Amino acid sequence: MKIALGVSGCIAAYKAAELVRQLQQEGLAVQVVMTRHAQEFIRPLTFAALTGKKVITEMFEAGGGAPANLESAIEHIGVAQEIEALLIAPATANVIGKLANGIADDFLTTLYLATKAPLILAPAMNVQMWEHPTVQANLQRLRERGAVVVEPDEGYLACGMTGPGRLASAESILAKVRAVLGLKRDLTAETVLVTAGPTCEDIDPVRTLTNRSSGRMGYALAEAAQRRGARVILVSGPTALEPPAAVEVENVRTTEEMRRAVKAHLAEASVIIKAAAVVDFRPAEVAKQKIKRGRAPLTLALEPTADLLEEITAAPGARLVVGFAAETENVVENARAKLKAKKLDLMVANDVTQNGAGFDVETNIVTILTRDGQEIPLPKMTKQQVAHRILDEVARLRGARG
Repeated sequence: MKIALGVSGCIAAYKAAELVRQLQQEGLAVQVVMTRHAQEFIRPLTFAALTGKKVITEMFEAGGGAPANLESAIEHIGVAQEIEALLIAPATANVIGKLANGIADDFLTTLYLATKAPLILAPAMNVQMWEHPTVQANLQRLRERGAVVVEPDEGYLACGMTGPGRLASAESILAKVRAVLGLKRDLTAETVLVTAGPTCEDIDPVRTLTNRSSGRMGYALAEAAQRRGARVILVSGPTALEPPAAVEVENVRTTEEMRRAVKAHLAEASVIIKAAAVVDFRPAEVAKQKIKRGRAPLTLALEPTADLLEEITAAPGARLVVGFAAETENVVENARAKLKAKKLDLMVANDVTQNGAGFDVETNIVTILTRDGQEIPLPKMTKQQVAHRILDEVARLRGARG
């Protein structure tokens, strides 16, 4: 999930650097946008170092061209479509006035007009400016359009006066962000171990046995669990995905490597979600040299790999275990049998032959099965949405166990 953080020009601009860190700890990707005046208080380099991304500072260079830190002169449209929320902290009286009156004379104010994402404002200014009827009228106009305002704190201000106008605390701002984005915090006591992606088993130095798993479902689960407050350990097979922010990642390749990584974290995990598509068979012998192509048929002897779910549920401990069953026929029946045989708490079943489900797509269609016999069929939705529905059941079961 991506959020844009607008930083406007006041003495509190330096506090936005710490806010970036805390937003990242919520599992959010942060794109910083700075006004020209904000750069008088803190340099863009600070935010670039914190986010690992270029900071957007202006719409055009002199002469009308796209600035060096934008891919195009219409980048505001791309950012507007990507973000889930626009947070401006600190928000000065000047920026608030521009937003309220539809003035779009820089990247930040243009972004506001171009996005459908909700607006969150954290004002910071002199007490007399804060109390001025024009500022309050502008804020009321923005509230009526759906903006969320994080009221400033009271106290000693940089101007030497005392009263409301100090930038609200990072925790107050984060609370509003969580509320706007619907971020639950019901897994704060949990350590969630997620396996994701495929595993690979070598045939020879060139060829390998693997499967079509992209890792998207597992990565979505890891990101969702982190957002809901869990400490997350992601054991990932080879994928092309970028790991979620603030998640501990251990990269593996073979089934045995994944097995060792999972066993190493068993004692600390209170929830294990095995979303990885582990290769079930491996060559009985790995050829030391590339097997040359010939005209005669080639027979490849296979042997079963370790059964990770069986080992996990057999290990001592009161952890909750979730499995996945990618099926092509008798989906619910086969998944229910697997749930019972493996002694799982939850099983997530999907028919990989369905359009919009299965491998390397952004959506999924699943049925969640519980140990006590419940069946929860879900319609086609994004894998991020599926992840949260699965975690709703995880949180319910963990709460029931106390």
